Amino acid sequence: MAKLERANFSSKLGVILATAGSAVGLGNVWRFPYMTGENGGAVFILIYVVCVLLLGIPCMISEFIIGRHGQSNTARAFHKLSGGMPWSIIGYMGVLTGFLITGYYAVVAGWCLEYIWASFIGQMQGDPEYFKTYFAEFSGDPVKPIFWTVIILGITYLIIEHGVRDGIERASKLLMPTLFLLLLIIVGASCMLPGADKGIEFLFKPDLTAINSNVFLAALGQAFYSLSIAMGCICTYASYFSKQTNLTKSAVQIGVIDSIVAILAGLMIFPAAFSVGVNPDSGPSLIFITLPNVFQQAFSAMPLVGYVISLLFFLLLSLAALTSLISLHEVSTAFFHEELVITRKKAALLVTVTTCIIGVFCSLSLGAVGHSLEFFGRSLFDWFDFVTGQIFLPVVGFLTCIFIGWFVPHKVVHDEFTNWGTLRGRFFHFYIFLVKYVCPICILFIFLHQFGLI
Repeated sequence: MAKLERANFSSKLGVILATAGSAVGLGNVWRFPYMTGENGGAVFILIYVVCVLLLGIPCMISEFIIGRHGQSNTARAFHKLSGGMPWSIIGYMGVLTGFLITGYYAVVAGWCLEYIWASFIGQMQGDPEYFKTYFAEFSGDPVKPIFWTVIILGITYLIIEHGVRDGIERASKLLMPTLFLLLLIIVGASCMLPGADKGIEFLFKPDLTAINSNVFLAALGQAFYSLSIAMGCICTYASYFSKQTNLTKSAVQIGVIDSIVAILAGLMIFPAAFSVGVNPDSGPSLIFITLPNVFQQAFSAMPLVGYVISLLFFLLLSLAALTSLISLHEVSTAFFHEELVITRKKAALLVTVTTCIIGVFCSLSLGAVGHSLEFFGRSLFDWFDFVTGQIFLPVVGFLTCIFIGWFVPHKVVHDEFTNWGTLRGRFFHFYIFLVKYVCPICILFIFLHQFGLI
């Protein structure tokens, strides 16, 4: 039954848009701009692009190989390729990572929906202190964030339950072009503001004196985070690839799309920020606290334009969050569908209900009952973010590279890389070198750096 249900994406465009949708998310539109602002602007972008090429794309190809070869959910794909334990544990860790991220990521995605509504009814107006208070009161509310978390997971369920072609692929073909269009509209409006040239210069004129080990490691980490590596998403989507899909070409195209979206997100934010004199290193609060104020000030002479831009921005943010949430949800749905031998609809419902429960507790941990959901100085939400982002992702990524580079027979890897000899595979040996040596070392540096060990 599972074999019959495992459809392929129907077209090359479907492959690219769906997988790019997995990679393009809040990591691009939210995390990338504030990381750029904190790490010197253009010089960070320069190092980031190099990291995508040397770290992100080889890791993505590795997950493509495992997923397509296994033609099954991430856990079973690792099991098939390794012949059993202990390497199959990597697959289970990937599924668990994707599942846990779905729960707390949906909370943040729900915040985006609230801000769409607030922008629509005109509540995104006030002084800087108002926006700070608004976010604090909303995120700490015991009901509102949970309501929006359930809504965004419900939308995700309705897409996932329709399967690969009629659900994921069809949604990606609608959501991704819409996301690009909104992005271009806001970039155009932002870049036409007085003083916007300073923001553009910040993004594209590198100050090489700003390069240090922290900037380099931050760029490495962002490349890893942005491309959805080690969450099970890439591996699961690759299981829906046809035998004719060019894995290397697809990885490069997705890496390029992901980087373009990230840079456009910077062009959307920093020209407007510089136009009103806002510091570019506003940190994680940039999106929900700083930017509403930036848009209000930047378009103060044209209130209607400011209203529309603010509304379109949070719509864009919600679409980016949704495309990633779809892929995260699919990781667990495919796993339960195949391992529990239940229908896809039941598997999707199971994932939706359980991640809703996780989302409820994560949201409550930020509010009035937060003290009872706090452990060792961290809220439950922060623990989910910490364990998945700072432990599971680098560990799974590191072990995946070791697995492909040192354990899986190179003939198997070469066959997948070259589509069984139908492609030239000119970069195969370079790819193997990166996966065996460069990627594991870089990921290890990221892991040790975030704990202050280097």
